[in-house]
Amino acid sequence: MDGSQPILYVVHDEDGDWQFLDGGDVSEEDAATVSLKNISKRDPSIMSLADLPVGWAAERPAVDKEWERFER
Repeated sequence: MDGSQPILYVVHDEDGDWQFLDGGDVSEEDAATVSLKNISKRDPSIMSLADLPVGWAAERPAVDKEWERFER
């Protein structure tokens, strides 16, 4: 994810880490460490997921749609 695609899929991993994805294919080489501050500047709706439990994910079909949460 180079920052040009919208964030459509968010995962709160079992180890407590977060993943912010565009819904497309990803590889480990594409991974980057980014602060939550920078992510939320890019997409303020991310802050509505701050209480997403560990082991859960959220997705939306498009930027103008609501986040749907689910247990992984």
